[in-house]
This record gives sequence, C-alpha cells and structure tokens, in this order.
Amino acid sequence: MKSIAVAALSASIALVQARAAEPPRLGPHAAVYASDGTLLPWINWNDALEREMNWYLQCPFDHGYPRFIGLTFMDGNYQPIESRHDTIPAMQNGMGIISYVKYYRLKGRRDPRVLQFARYMGDYLIKEALTPDSGKYPRFPRSTGIEGKFPQPADCGTQDDHPYEIEPDKGGVAGYALTMLYDETKDRRYLEQALHIADVLRMNMGPADETHSPWPFRADYRTGEPRGPVSGDMVYILRLFDRLIDLEHAEFKQPRAKLWDWIKTKQIPNAAGDGYLWVQFFEDHHSEKNRTAWAPLNMARYLIEKKDALDPDWEQDARTLIDFVGRNFLSVRFGVAVSGEQDEDRDPWGGINSTYGAVLALYSAATNSPIYRRVAEQALTFTLYAVQDNGSPRDSVLNTQSGGWQEDAHTDKVHNIVDALEAFPAWGQKH
Repeated sequence: MKSIAVAALSASIALVQARAAEPPRLGPHAAVYASDGTLLPWINWNDALEREMNWYLQCPFDHGYPRFIGLTFMDGNYQPIESRHDTIPAMQNGMGIISYVKYYRLKGRRDPRVLQFARYMGDYLIKEALTPDSGKYPRFPRSTGIEGKFPQPADCGTQDDHPYEIEPDKGGVAGYALTMLYDETKDRRYLEQALHIADVLRMNMGPADETHSPWPFRADYRTGEPRGPVSGDMVYILRLFDRLIDLEHAEFKQPRAKLWDWIKTKQIPNAAGDGYLWVQFFEDHHSEKNRTAWAPLNMARYLIEKKDALDPDWEQDARTLIDFVGRNFLSVRFGVAVSGEQDEDRDPWGGINSTYGAVLALYSAATNSPIYRRVAEQALTFTLYAVQDNGSPRDSVLNTQSGGWQEDAHTDKVHNIVDALEAFPAWGQKH
C-alpha cells in the first residue's frame, strides 16, 4: 500500500513539473495540483454532489419513472444511448436507493424530492423488474433487462446473463435497499418485498466450501440450474438477513449464521491468498476466474460499520480485504492511486473508484489511523472531476462524453461520497 501511495505522489509531482504550462484534463475540467503534487478539487465536494443531484432531479419521466431508472445507458442530455438497450435493474436501482436515502439523511431530510426518487426506484423494482411468480426464484429482482420494457418480460436477461437467469447476490442488493426504504418511509410494500427476496434466498441456499459460495453467481429462475460456482458478493445478502433479524424475523437466523461462518472462515482468509472466492460480480462478465475489487471492498465496509458486533477481528479482516484490492487492482492515473473494477477491467470507473476511496476513508476514521487517509481523499477527488459544471456526470473521468453507465456515473457513486463526507466532513469544503 505504501508503495502505491509513494508512486502516486512521485508521479503527481512529475506531472505538475512537466505540464505546469498546460495542466492535463481530467474529464471535463483542467486538473489542478498543489505544489506537492496533490490533486485539488475542481470545486468543493458538497457543491459537486449537489449539482449532480439537482441534475438528476430534473430528469424527464418515462412510464411514470425518472428516465435513468428504467435504462442503464443515458447521455448528458437525458437521452438513451442508441447502441445499448441492456439494463441492470437490481444493481443500478438498489444502489440508487441506498445513495438517495443516504443523501436525504445527510441533508437533514429537508428535500422530499430526494426521498421520492428513492421511492420511484423501489416501485420500479417491485412493479417492473421481477421474475414471474413461478419457479425456483419467483418474483425475484432481475439482474439484467431490456430498456423500455414495463414490466420486464420473462426472458429479459441480457449482457452475460442468459434470458431466464438471475444473479442471487443482486437480489440481496435490492432487498437490503428496500429495507432502507422501508426504514425511511414505513411503507410495508418495501418490507414485504424484502422479506420475500430473503425467503427465496433462504430456500435456495446451498452447501458452501473452498470452491463454492452459498449461492451460485447465476441461476435459471425457473429451474434453479446454477452457472458459476462462486459469487464474490455475499455481503448484501448478509446485510439483508441481519436487518430482517433486527426486525424480529427469526427465520433468517440460521441461514445468516451459516453464511457468516463461510464468509469468516473461508472467504475472508482467501483474500490473503489467490482470491478465488472473490470472483464474479459484474453482470457483463462470466469468467469464473475474474476477481473483483467491488465485493471485498463492500465486505470491508460492513466490517467497519458493525465492528465487534459483527466480527471481533474486524480491523484486521478489513485490512486484509483492503490490501487484497491494493495488491491486485490499483494503478496510478494522473498522479493519483485509483482502483480498477476487476481482473478483466482495470480502469477506474466511477462506482469502483469511489467505493475504494469511501472504504479507505471509513477505515481511517474508524481506526484513528492516517495510513489510508490521503489515498482516500485523492481517489474521491479524482472521481468527482467527472461531474460537469451543470451537474451531469461521466461514468469515468477517462471518458470524453457525459453520461454512460448510470450505475458508475451516479447510483453507485453518491453513497460513497456521502460515507466519506460523514467520516471527514472537512473534505467537503476544500477547493
């Protein structure tokens, strides 16, 4: 980790010296560096985040929903990108609910529009993006779908899903998000759907060992036929079970205990080795050897949030996961240490790089240790260069056009900025 930070600092100083007359462009903005090579914000984080949220709150509606909820590829003028009609309903809207609820709370619950947009996402998941009420995974959130379909058809699987496949872990993301929405609104529709998702997961839980997670990465929702023995993202199913147990649904205690035992004794230790138990998360990939940064970072986030209530070894276990990402997915871009997504894509997309920065910030705050603080702040500053003056974001600062994957541009990014601002509020004021 220290070598990455030192390399980033050296590279940024060299970058400043070499291009002092003409600073490089990061996304839509000229990069601004301090004399020591630190990347400075183009505008303070709070302002950048507010601009982005305001831009989305003006999004046109289709079929009763803000447009970005029903499609995944949208440009900087709120228009669908014609070359892409595939969508990722569960991940995009699940993380979107989490982002909007966290932002709503950060701003003192003063803007009802933010909570209403979270409700639109929840309503879309329940009404438009579930499997039919039959088979092994009935009324289960779709991991992939087709733009412009309300509701999604029975065979809507796209990207690397087969037409009738779902991804169990994405049901965990959506289910946990719906519990957050229930906590904020007390609308029982959201809780009832979360309970149903958890129950379907409980009934389909299988044996787990050194080569299999408790659920496969993909399954045919009709028959349960699995594809991909390991699904690296088990933390959102754990979150879902934990939240429902807190709400006195004791039927999830036993599967929760089995899931946690596998995570604690098999999956987390594996991060110190080859990382095989951290493969497969992204909907557009299918390699069973493709490790990701997203799953271990989000597991580390939960360890940091819960601390001893979840894991007496939380500090060391979180460090193991963070270091796994540092060894395998970091690179230096424009003088900043940034995280790539996965073995098959090392670029610092908005979702993964903001996740990396947020988790490092939370770890630094929780342990009163400065070891990751600078790297965290720099990674998030880098990510926010993707936000244009009008608030329209890019899915990566490396891209030349606004828009793109809405999960990377927005829904899986906002909650990470919120987490970092809550850990270090002063970061939001720097400019």
